Amino acid sequence: MQYQPKGVCSTSINIELEDGIVKSVAFTGGCNGNLQGISRLIEGMKAEEAISRLKGIRCGFKNTSCPDQLAQALESMI
Repeated sequence: MQYQPKGVCSTSINIELEDGIVKSVAFTGGCNGNLQGISRLIEGMKAEEAISRLKGIRCGFKNTSCPDQLAQALESMI
């Protein structure tokens, strides 16, 4: 699934879920190294666990962040 994040620097998030497990995540745009790290850390994790860890993270003065947008994308998928 491709998700269009809102309010962050990344322009899209591509996510693959299989039986509720995160198989792969790839961000377009944003802070490349950090987003690659987050993506690799949640691969193999249950989507619900990733959501609980990432939801609500803020970036600076923004009300959201790329990790928070990833949690929102995962929520929309399950």
